[in-house]
Amino acid sequence: MRRFQLLRKLPFLWSQRAGAQDGETRLLIPKGESDDGPATGASVYQGTETGDSDRPGEAEGQKDGPPDAPSSGPRRPPDTLGDYLLKLVLLTCNLVFTAFGLSLLGLGLWGLVNKESFAQERIGQIGTDPMLLFLLLGLLMSLTCVTGCVGALRENYCLLRVFSAMVLTMVAAQVLAAILAYSLQDKIVGVLRSGMLLAMARYQDDLDMRFITDEIQTGLQCCGADNYRDWEVNVYFNCSAPGMQACGVPASCCLDPLENGTVWNSQCGFRALELGEFTAQSVIFLGGCLGSMARWIEQHNGLIGTVAVALLLVQVLVLFVTTRLMDKIHWNRAVTQHYAQVSRT
Repeated sequence: MRRFQLLRKLPFLWSQRAGAQDGETRLLIPKGESDDGPATGASVYQGTETGDSDRPGEAEGQKDGPPDAPSSGPRRPPDTLGDYLLKLVLLTCNLVFTAFGLSLLGLGLWGLVNKESFAQERIGQIGTDPMLLFLLLGLLMSLTCVTGCVGALRENYCLLRVFSAMVLTMVAAQVLAAILAYSLQDKIVGVLRSGMLLAMARYQDDLDMRFITDEIQTGLQCCGADNYRDWEVNVYFNCSAPGMQACGVPASCCLDPLENGTVWNSQCGFRALELGEFTAQSVIFLGGCLGSMARWIEQHNGLIGTVAVALLLVQVLVLFVTTRLMDKIHWNRAVTQHYAQVSRT
């Protein structure tokens, strides 16, 4: 008898299997119903109810999950009105300077091609060609402004950093040039005199020198560097020259180089160096171009200073806007990385 009671207490495998089968085949009876009567509330079937302990993941996720975590992953902060204004100012300034740089680039390239400076017999003298300066200056300005435009449109931090470094270098170079020009005025006058005499000596040989010299003498109404007799440095206008231009000056030195107002009279300065100053003043300009340049600068120093300061301020404004835009991009990256880290946790 005692042995039989001990066997009933042992948990045999078939008893567990039978209990599971009974639970699976048992009819779904509403939990609220019983043999005594129907349920009074909503029907919940026996064996299908789940408590908080059956879904620990959802409960713990609702309790422990961060309330600020985004549901759609990392997101970029929206652009404000200030961001659009920064881009607009930067793009406008860059487009204006890009157009100016492309104009200089086109002028320099046109001058080099028109004079056939890339020909084999003239390629060695291209380094002293003034048109090369326009070409390089226009190329540098265009590349700088295009870098700024692309960096602002694409919000590329690397391009904006290169652009700001280039603008800062140009601003520093301009300030340094202004300081040197003010402190070395006497030496600058000597350099201008040497350059003017060189252009006069190469007047017939270099079309660029000829064009620049004629424009200066016609615009400032002058002749030569210090006076009209400086043209003796030219081998063709020297009085010892055998040609017809001996003891003469270019037509740009004449008071009225246009005959009848329409045709350029290239012989108006014929034998002008043989004339005295009293007689020559009725035919050509006697004063030199260096003095005319000094007087023109004195008369327009206010306008020159205003334009120089305005250009410098525009460049400083561009540098400031670029710096603010770079800070905004850096802040957007930091916020995006923060959201990404929060979403991963």
